[in-house]
Amino acid sequence: MKVILVDDEPMMHLIMGKMLDKLPGVEVAGAFANTKQAAAFLNEHDDIGLAFVDISMPDETGMDFAAKMEQARSQVQIVFVTSHKEFALDAYELSVTDYLVKPVSQERLERTVNRALATRTALGAHAASQPPAVSAAPRLVVTTLGDVSIGSESQRVKWISRKCAELFAYLLLHRGKRIPRSRLVADIFGGMYQENAENYLNTTVYQLRKSLEPLGLRESVRSENDGYSLELPQAFIDCAEFERQARALQNIGPGNLEQALQVERLYTGDLFGDKAYVWAIHETERYADLYGAFVIRIADALMAMNDSASASKLLSKLNERNPLDENVMRLLMAIRGTTDDRKGLIALYNGYVRLLSRELGIRPSAELSGYYDGLIANFSDKK
Repeated sequence: MKVILVDDEPMMHLIMGKMLDKLPGVEVAGAFANTKQAAAFLNEHDDIGLAFVDISMPDETGMDFAAKMEQARSQVQIVFVTSHKEFALDAYELSVTDYLVKPVSQERLERTVNRALATRTALGAHAASQPPAVSAAPRLVVTTLGDVSIGSESQRVKWISRKCAELFAYLLLHRGKRIPRSRLVADIFGGMYQENAENYLNTTVYQLRKSLEPLGLRESVRSENDGYSLELPQAFIDCAEFERQARALQNIGPGNLEQALQVERLYTGDLFGDKAYVWAIHETERYADLYGAFVIRIADALMAMNDSASASKLLSKLNERNPLDENVMRLLMAIRGTTDDRKGLIALYNGYVRLLSRELGIRPSAELSGYYDGLIANFSDKK
């Protein structure tokens, strides 16, 4: 995917360029100091998939630029990059893919790019699967991993309120099923007086339908027997697609490794991102466990193919998500052993010991300690 950078700070061109160069499948096609230059470039190049745009720039702000791109129904996905967190709410009034706060970490940037790639791939796959008679229908992509959004190739839904997005997320998890009003009141509006909660639910249902209206989806929220359901039969839903493909790839080897890596990139964050809905805890943990098991299968395949570097990179990513996971730590230790990295093994294990002591007041299990001692003994024997 080709991307461009729009920032009035030349240093950001250099920093972001180097970070993006580390990501597979990404090519920086241009870097511009203002939106006028970027717009002229986009008019001449229709193969740009993503634009990283600073918000605070002279002459025209990044938000003004994004608004113009949206009005022109541009298919370029836009990510805001800025030092100002206070712009976040205003930014999401526009159809942007993500919002990054400087300084941007490599891991956070990778998540954003993977999300954009997944959206682009989903839209392309959906278009290819449609017969000519329905090719003009909206190609919908629902993002639930790391965020809550729904959009087409030309626009993204703007949630009228946070509760509106939460109601969509709730109905999406139970799509196709009628959810009683009483259950919605208890799970989403719990803690309010009953009458206030009922009124708030009425308002939120109305806001959700209004939010979905620009995509022609107002009627997808159905009223049924004192309850509501959500119908999205033609949408690409990232969490559902990730689960389907991850479960299908139980045995990973050289023949399907690249496919497995593409599926791994679908997981751009936990279910619903930082929203942390209480009613979604079980499903959030279930998807996280599914992702962890899938990454371990990929890592095992990579290690069997003697690609320890790629396996270590994937496992380190998993370790950042849950640094207390002993199974992941064991695999990382095994890689240090097979690559004769005694110094790295000692540092890794001692860091884990300190983490367990500081966070939980415990020591590693006897099994992991014994495994570590065995690896150290192997180094001594080789010496």
